[in-house]
Amino acid sequence: MQSFYRILRSSPIKRAPGGILGGIASGIAREYGWRVSYVRIAMLLSFLLPFIGLPLYAVLWLLLPTTDGTIALEKALSR
Repeated sequence: MQSFYRILRSSPIKRAPGGILGGIASGIAREYGWRVSYVRIAMLLSFLLPFIGLPLYAVLWLLLPTTDGTIALEKALSR
């Protein structure tokens, strides 16, 4: 399982601090040089698609590491 977390930590996209709901949109915008507001709008629009938007956001929140390398899934499973 540690190798899985190591792969996740090597991802270029990190959950950015100061984000609204987990920093996912901020992290994506930071990595690709996009405006955060555009990424947030795209995410809100994706929530209108049934079975795609919200589950995808939840998976990203669980799997994407923060800038300090913390992974929410790892913390939840280690308790």
